Amino acid sequence: MSLESVKEFFADRMPSAVIEELSVTTATVADAALAYGVEPGRIGKTLSVRVGERVVLVVVAGDARLDNRKSRDALGAKPRMLSAEEVVALTGHPVGGVCPFGLATPLQVYCDVSLRRFAEIIPAAGSINSGVRLTPDQIAALTDAEWVDVCQERTGGEEA
Repeated sequence: MSLESVKEFFADRMPSAVIEELSVTTATVADAALAYGVEPGRIGKTLSVRVGERVVLVVVAGDARLDNRKSRDALGAKPRMLSAEEVVALTGHPVGGVCPFGLATPLQVYCDVSLRRFAEIIPAAGSINSGVRLTPDQIAALTDAEWVDVCQERTGGEEA
């Protein structure tokens, strides 16, 4: 059902997007990078976090890690990861397939600047074996995301 909500989301907002369904798991960044033949940073990792009383999604490069100070400054409170049960209940997506598209509950989405190191990002598409290739700006535009700088500094990657 989750993959279906993502397909409906793209049918309405970006019909040209191609959701890739693979025969292998893409549930972790490492699995997805291997399956798509890309470096881990190119996998869009969607983090489901609670900041104060709010639940938000933060899309970051697959090789990025949240920085507590930057996150607190940008989001207003220290982010706390949701439990697997909360993730499924609020997003409608299984852990390993979480993405900011086709959500069960409207949630604020943030895109971290770590995504901008790459011309193309592959976030999950609502299941543990699917993804969609998008530019960082397409991800932000499709989800009305706000750009933030919440990850630890990293180097490398191609310029977008």
